[in-house]
Amino acid sequence: MADLPSERIPVIIGVGQINDRPADPDKGLDSFGLMLAALKAAEDDAGHPLLGELDWLGVEDQISFPDRDMHERLAAALPHPPRHREITVLPGGEGPIELINDAALAIARGDAAVAAAVGGEAMRTAGQRAKAAAARGEPLQPDILGAAAEALATPLMRQYRLVNPIDVYPLYENATRAAWGQSLAEAQAESAAIWSAMSQVAAANPNAWLRKAMTPEQITTVDDDNRMVSFPYSKLMVANNAVNQGAAVIMTSLAVARELGIPEDRLIYVGRGAAAHEPDDYLRREGYTRSTSIIATLSNVLAFNEITAADLDLVELYSCFPTVPKMARRVLDWPIDKPVTAYGGLTFGGGPIGNCMMHATAAMTEKLRAGAPDRTGLVFANGGFATHNHAIVLSRQAPRGIDLAADYDVLADAEAAREPAPQLLDNHVGPGAIESFVIPYGRDGRPRFATIVARTLQGQRFVAHVPGDDHQTLTMLTSPESEPIGSLGRASTMEDGRTLWTPAG
Repeated sequence: MADLPSERIPVIIGVGQINDRPADPDKGLDSFGLMLAALKAAEDDAGHPLLGELDWLGVEDQISFPDRDMHERLAAALPHPPRHREITVLPGGEGPIELINDAALAIARGDAAVAAAVGGEAMRTAGQRAKAAAARGEPLQPDILGAAAEALATPLMRQYRLVNPIDVYPLYENATRAAWGQSLAEAQAESAAIWSAMSQVAAANPNAWLRKAMTPEQITTVDDDNRMVSFPYSKLMVANNAVNQGAAVIMTSLAVARELGIPEDRLIYVGRGAAAHEPDDYLRREGYTRSTSIIATLSNVLAFNEITAADLDLVELYSCFPTVPKMARRVLDWPIDKPVTAYGGLTFGGGPIGNCMMHATAAMTEKLRAGAPDRTGLVFANGGFATHNHAIVLSRQAPRGIDLAADYDVLADAEAAREPAPQLLDNHVGPGAIESFVIPYGRDGRPRFATIVARTLQGQRFVAHVPGDDHQTLTMLTSPESEPIGSLGRASTMEDGRTLWTPAG
């Protein structure tokens, strides 16, 4: 198709990131302050007073200082409130890329000329203030993260404590390990290699939260500083949410950028995005050995921009837990020895709940600017419980013959590739086989219990419990010598109505 006129080609011209580390929590910025500071930093990076010229503003929702009117408050704080203002439905990891895609579409369709996407989380400040209040004898503050997750859970999820992301992503980790034919040691080595490389990227990034390069051995060694969180994930393998971080991206049309005199080597072109999602109820998905929405999102974003993975110089593969970049790199055939991050990932770069990929986009923008004029990057975001996926291509070169105004929704492709989900039973008595499992650990380093997701011999799915004092079963599940996925057992009913899992033999 014919190229769009310069008035319809979206480009990034300004990015800003904020790390706030006050010793006194009362002096820390809240989420609003982080967002406003990030917008001003992005304006400074663009080199022009553009915050008064915005006609589109997108805000990533946040939970540390809940406020569903944050987009209106930010708009009111600007010299002239933007005509269009929106906030994401939830503080999900895909949100920043969805906002950037929406802003790019608005520009490509002629509905906006100057747009900004922003987000920020002050979890560190919120946590410090809650601790200080408790020390003064004030009522305990609610667990913000836990309350948000609990509100989305079904009764069956709550019954078996499959409520938080750390309770769900291991289902994919353990199932994919078995499906890929990896031993536990091989799977952990892959995670460690990816996370070590991310730490090295973060160490060189002045905007990363944790700037300490770590070896693969340090990632996998479980000790007091790296306790087991949920098998097989240790603390250094999961997102670091205890941060105060904000990031913003300012976009304009190519025509506006040239009118402003922005140098060509500072323009980052935004390609056509792609997005798809899994069913919200993760107990009613086809399985845990793949994500057709990840496959559809990544495959289509490459096809839409007429490139292959071999054309990518940089990628950001969402890294809340190792299973996500592992699944994504297999779609892209991304080498294990190449970093999967531009900013350091969610453990080291920082994991401000839903706004991580705004930081990744800012970091990738800076790296693309600093590199050769033909450099190209891909940002892949994941949100919810391995639910929502969104990707976008960024480049130093203008897209040619690509319909930048086309919709990014590729859910139909994901659904066409899915197998039917098995019937979910509320309870089951009788034989079954382990489909996957999760084992949460306490701060004392001991497994609290295990939750088994299993199949009946007829293929239906059910959930079962392994008590924390069943050391034999817990040892079997975590043993590096054998693979528990697919092993047989028997389900019976406990006194509290839950289903108990007992291994066969």
